[in-house]
Amino acid sequence: MTRDPLRDQLARALGDRYVLESELAGGGMSRVFVARETALDRRVVVKVLSPELSAGVNRERFRNEIQLAARLQHPHIVPLFAGGEVDGIPYYTMPFIEGASLAATIRRRGALPVREVQRLLTDVAEALAYAHAQGVVHRDIKPANILLQGSHALVTDFGVAKALSAAMPATVATATGMVVGTPAYMAPEQLAGDPGADHRMDLYALGLVAYEALTGTAPFAAPSPQETMAAQLTSMPDPPVSLRAEVPRLARVNPER
Repeated sequence: MTRDPLRDQLARALGDRYVLESELAGGGMSRVFVARETALDRRVVVKVLSPELSAGVNRERFRNEIQLAARLQHPHIVPLFAGGEVDGIPYYTMPFIEGASLAATIRRRGALPVREVQRLLTDVAEALAYAHAQGVVHRDIKPANILLQGSHALVTDFGVAKALSAAMPATVATATGMVVGTPAYMAPEQLAGDPGADHRMDLYALGLVAYEALTGTAPFAAPSPQETMAAQLTSMPDPPVSLRAEVPRLARVNPER
Protein backbone atom coordinates (compact mmCIF):
# COMPACT_ATOMS: atom_id res chain seq x y z
CA MET A 1 0.00 0.00 0.00
CA THR A 2 1.42 3.38 -1.03
CA ARG A 3 2.10 5.75 1.83
CA ASP A 4 0.29 9.06 1.92
CA PRO A 5 2.43 11.50 3.95
CA LEU A 6 -0.12 14.33 3.98
CA ARG A 7 -2.94 12.06 5.12
CA ASP A 8 -0.68 10.59 7.81
CA GLN A 9 0.24 14.10 8.99
CA LEU A 10 -3.42 15.12 9.05
CA ALA A 11 -4.44 12.02 11.03
CA ARG A 12 -1.71 12.67 13.60
CA ALA A 13 -2.62 16.35 13.95
CA LEU A 14 -6.32 15.61 14.38
CA GLY A 15 -5.55 13.01 17.04
CA ASP A 16 -8.61 11.33 18.51
CA ARG A 17 -10.89 14.30 17.76
CA TYR A 18 -11.56 13.14 14.19
CA VAL A 19 -11.18 9.74 12.52
CA LEU A 20 -10.51 9.96 8.78
CA GLU A 21 -12.82 7.66 6.80
CA SER A 22 -12.31 8.35 3.10
CA GLU A 23 -11.07 10.91 0.60
CA LEU A 24 -13.32 12.85 -1.74
CA ALA A 25 -12.29 14.38 -5.04
CA GLY A 26 -10.26 17.49 -4.37
CA GLY A 27 -8.63 20.08 -6.58
CA GLY A 28 -5.31 21.76 -7.15
CA MET A 29 -5.72 23.90 -4.03
CA SER A 30 -6.77 21.29 -1.47
CA ARG A 31 -7.48 17.70 -0.56
CA VAL A 32 -10.83 16.74 0.89
CA PHE A 33 -11.52 14.01 3.44
CA VAL A 34 -14.63 12.65 5.14
CA ALA A 35 -14.08 12.11 8.86
CA ARG A 36 -16.06 11.29 11.97
CA GLU A 37 -15.98 13.81 14.80
CA THR A 38 -15.73 11.52 17.80
CA ALA A 39 -17.08 13.83 20.53
CA LEU A 40 -20.37 14.48 18.70
CA ASP A 41 -20.42 11.27 16.63
CA ARG A 42 -21.09 13.12 13.38
CA ARG A 43 -19.54 13.03 9.93
CA VAL A 44 -17.66 16.10 8.77
CA VAL A 45 -15.59 17.19 5.79
CA VAL A 46 -11.96 18.09 6.43
CA LYS A 47 -10.21 20.20 3.78
CA VAL A 48 -6.46 20.67 3.91
CA LEU A 49 -4.55 23.05 1.64
CA SER A 50 -1.96 21.58 -0.68
CA PRO A 51 1.60 21.93 0.67
CA GLU A 52 2.62 23.88 -2.46
CA LEU A 53 -0.10 26.46 -1.94
CA SER A 54 0.14 26.71 1.83
CA ALA A 55 3.88 27.44 1.68
CA GLY A 56 3.14 30.97 0.47
CA VAL A 57 0.01 31.67 2.52
CA ASN A 58 0.02 34.26 5.28
CA ARG A 59 -1.34 32.13 8.13
CA GLU A 60 -2.78 34.98 10.19
CA ARG A 61 -4.66 36.55 7.26
CA PHE A 62 -5.97 33.15 6.17
CA ARG A 63 -7.13 32.39 9.73
CA ASN A 64 -8.83 35.79 10.06
CA GLU A 65 -10.77 35.36 6.81
CA ILE A 66 -11.84 31.83 7.77
CA GLN A 67 -13.03 33.11 11.16
CA LEU A 68 -15.06 35.81 9.40
CA ALA A 69 -16.69 33.23 7.11
CA ALA A 70 -17.36 30.94 10.09
CA ARG A 71 -19.70 33.57 11.53
CA LEU A 72 -22.11 33.12 8.61
CA GLN A 73 -25.27 31.36 9.75
CA HIS A 74 -27.87 30.92 7.02
CA PRO A 75 -30.16 28.04 5.95
CA HIS A 76 -28.53 27.93 2.50
CA ILE A 77 -24.88 28.23 3.55
CA VAL A 78 -22.81 25.24 4.65
CA PRO A 79 -21.14 26.56 7.82
CA LEU A 80 -17.48 26.25 8.72
CA PHE A 81 -16.97 24.40 12.01
CA ALA A 82 -13.32 24.87 12.88
CA GLY A 83 -9.86 25.39 11.48
CA GLY A 84 -6.29 24.66 12.40
CA GLU A 85 -2.91 23.65 11.03
CA VAL A 86 -1.25 20.34 10.20
CA ASP A 87 2.51 20.76 10.50
CA GLY A 88 2.04 24.33 9.32
CA ILE A 89 -0.51 23.44 6.60
CA PRO A 90 -3.95 25.06 7.16
CA TYR A 91 -7.11 22.96 7.29
CA TYR A 92 -10.77 23.57 8.13
CA THR A 93 -13.84 21.45 8.80
CA MET A 94 -17.49 21.69 7.77
CA PRO A 95 -20.58 19.46 7.88
CA PHE A 96 -20.80 16.45 5.59
CA ILE A 97 -23.83 17.02 3.37
CA GLU A 98 -25.69 14.00 2.03
CA GLY A 99 -26.52 14.88 -1.55
CA ALA A 100 -24.97 15.61 -4.91
CA SER A 101 -23.50 18.87 -6.11
CA LEU A 102 -25.22 20.87 -8.82
CA ALA A 103 -22.25 20.03 -11.06
CA ALA A 104 -22.81 16.29 -10.62
CA THR A 105 -26.55 16.73 -11.12
CA ILE A 106 -26.06 18.58 -14.41
CA ARG A 107 -23.60 15.91 -15.60
CA ARG A 108 -26.14 13.20 -14.80
CA ARG A 109 -29.35 14.88 -15.95
CA GLY A 110 -28.28 17.56 -18.39
CA ALA A 111 -30.39 20.73 -18.62
CA LEU A 112 -32.72 21.10 -15.64
CA PRO A 113 -36.38 22.22 -15.69
CA VAL A 114 -36.78 25.98 -15.49
CA ARG A 115 -38.85 25.89 -12.29
CA GLU A 116 -36.26 23.71 -10.57
CA VAL A 117 -33.49 26.07 -11.63
CA GLN A 118 -35.50 29.05 -10.37
CA ARG A 119 -35.95 27.41 -6.98
CA LEU A 120 -32.29 26.45 -6.60
CA LEU A 121 -31.00 29.83 -7.77
CA THR A 122 -33.34 31.59 -5.34
CA ASP A 123 -31.71 29.65 -2.50
CA VAL A 124 -28.23 30.59 -3.72
CA ALA A 125 -29.21 34.23 -4.26
CA GLU A 126 -30.59 34.46 -0.72
CA ALA A 127 -27.34 33.01 0.64
CA LEU A 128 -25.29 35.50 -1.35
CA ALA A 129 -27.45 38.46 -0.31
CA TYR A 130 -27.01 37.50 3.34
CA ALA A 131 -23.24 37.01 3.05
CA HIS A 132 -22.73 40.21 1.06
CA ALA A 133 -24.64 42.13 3.74
CA GLN A 134 -22.09 40.75 6.23
CA GLY A 135 -19.24 41.93 4.03
CA VAL A 136 -18.29 38.42 2.87
CA VAL A 137 -17.75 37.66 -0.83
CA HIS A 138 -17.54 34.04 -2.00
CA ARG A 139 -15.27 34.49 -5.07
CA ASP A 140 -15.75 30.92 -6.32
CA ILE A 141 -19.44 30.41 -7.07
CA LYS A 142 -19.76 27.42 -9.42
CA PRO A 143 -21.95 24.30 -9.72
CA ALA A 144 -19.43 22.21 -7.76
CA ASN A 145 -19.80 24.56 -4.77
CA ILE A 146 -23.60 24.30 -4.73
CA LEU A 147 -24.84 21.20 -2.90
CA LEU A 148 -28.37 19.86 -3.32
CA GLN A 149 -30.14 18.52 -0.25
CA GLY A 150 -33.67 17.47 -1.03
CA SER A 151 -35.29 20.37 -2.89
CA HIS A 152 -32.90 22.95 -1.48
CA ALA A 153 -29.49 24.29 -2.47
CA LEU A 154 -26.64 25.05 -0.09
CA VAL A 155 -23.54 27.07 -0.92
CA THR A 156 -20.30 25.58 0.35
CA ASP A 157 -16.71 26.82 0.70
CA PHE A 158 -17.87 30.31 1.67
CA GLY A 159 -14.93 32.57 2.37
CA VAL A 160 -12.27 30.04 1.42
CA ALA A 161 -11.32 31.58 -1.94
CA LYS A 162 -11.41 35.03 -0.32
CA ALA A 163 -9.16 33.77 2.47
CA LEU A 164 -6.65 32.39 -0.02
CA SER A 165 -6.74 35.54 -2.13
CA ALA A 166 -6.18 37.75 0.90
CA ALA A 167 -3.45 35.54 2.36
CA MET A 168 -1.46 34.71 -0.78
CA PRO A 169 0.74 37.43 -2.33
CA ALA A 170 0.45 37.87 -6.09
CA THR A 171 4.10 36.84 -6.48
CA VAL A 172 3.36 33.47 -4.89
CA ALA A 173 0.29 32.95 -7.05
CA THR A 174 2.35 33.65 -10.16
CA ALA A 175 5.22 31.41 -9.10
CA THR A 176 2.97 28.45 -8.26
CA GLY A 177 0.64 28.96 -11.23
CA MET A 178 -2.31 28.88 -8.85
CA VAL A 179 -5.50 30.74 -9.71
CA VAL A 180 -7.72 31.53 -6.73
CA GLY A 181 -11.10 30.79 -8.21
CA THR A 182 -12.29 28.80 -11.21
CA PRO A 183 -11.56 30.46 -14.59
CA ALA A 184 -14.80 29.28 -16.22
CA TYR A 185 -16.84 31.18 -13.61
CA MET A 186 -14.65 34.19 -12.87
CA ALA A 187 -15.80 37.72 -13.66
CA PRO A 188 -13.59 39.83 -15.98
CA GLU A 189 -12.46 42.07 -13.12
CA GLN A 190 -11.52 38.99 -11.11
CA LEU A 191 -9.55 37.57 -14.04
CA ALA A 192 -7.75 40.90 -14.35
CA GLY A 193 -6.76 40.83 -10.68
CA ASP A 194 -8.65 44.04 -9.96
CA PRO A 195 -8.26 44.74 -6.21
CA GLY A 196 -11.55 46.62 -6.32
CA ALA A 197 -13.52 43.55 -7.42
CA ASP A 198 -16.51 43.15 -5.10
CA HIS A 199 -19.71 41.18 -4.51
CA ARG A 200 -20.73 41.67 -8.14
CA MET A 201 -18.27 38.95 -9.16
CA ASP A 202 -20.52 36.49 -7.29
CA LEU A 203 -23.56 37.72 -9.25
CA TYR A 204 -21.69 37.29 -12.53
CA ALA A 205 -20.78 33.73 -11.53
CA LEU A 206 -24.38 33.05 -10.53
CA GLY A 207 -25.45 34.11 -14.02
CA LEU A 208 -23.04 31.57 -15.51
CA VAL A 209 -24.36 28.88 -13.16
CA ALA A 210 -27.92 29.72 -14.24
CA TYR A 211 -26.91 29.41 -17.89
CA GLU A 212 -25.30 26.02 -17.30
CA ALA A 213 -28.22 24.69 -15.27
CA LEU A 214 -30.71 25.79 -17.95
CA THR A 215 -28.73 24.50 -20.93
CA GLY A 216 -26.61 21.68 -19.52
CA THR A 217 -23.51 23.35 -20.97
CA ALA A 218 -21.01 25.76 -19.48
CA PRO A 219 -21.22 29.10 -21.32
CA PHE A 220 -17.47 29.44 -21.78
CA ALA A 221 -16.22 25.93 -22.52
CA ALA A 222 -12.66 25.90 -23.88
CA PRO A 223 -9.81 23.35 -24.00
CA SER A 224 -7.57 25.21 -21.55
CA PRO A 225 -7.94 27.66 -18.63
CA GLN A 226 -6.12 30.31 -20.68
CA GLU A 227 -8.58 29.97 -23.58
CA THR A 228 -11.48 29.98 -21.14
CA MET A 229 -10.27 33.25 -19.62
CA ALA A 230 -9.82 34.77 -23.06
CA ALA A 231 -13.35 33.74 -24.03
CA GLN A 232 -14.72 35.37 -20.87
CA LEU A 233 -13.22 38.70 -21.92
CA THR A 234 -13.91 38.66 -25.64
CA SER A 235 -17.09 36.71 -26.39
CA MET A 236 -20.71 36.18 -25.40
CA PRO A 237 -22.29 32.75 -24.94
CA ASP A 238 -25.03 31.70 -27.32
CA PRO A 239 -28.46 32.55 -25.86
CA PRO A 240 -30.31 29.48 -24.51
CA VAL A 241 -32.58 28.06 -27.20
CA SER A 242 -36.32 28.59 -26.65
CA LEU A 243 -35.77 30.70 -23.52
CA ARG A 244 -36.25 34.42 -23.13
CA ALA A 245 -33.31 36.54 -24.26
CA GLU A 246 -32.78 38.07 -20.82
CA VAL A 247 -31.93 34.71 -19.24
CA PRO A 248 -28.13 35.09 -19.75
CA ARG A 249 -28.14 38.78 -18.75
CA LEU A 250 -25.92 38.27 -15.69
CA ALA A 251 -23.36 36.52 -17.90
CA ARG A 252 -22.63 39.68 -19.88
CA VAL A 253 -19.37 41.53 -19.41
CA ASN A 254 -21.55 44.62 -18.93
CA PRO A 255 -24.93 43.39 -17.59
CA GLU A 256 -26.37 46.93 -17.68
CA ARG A 257 -26.49 46.88 -21.48
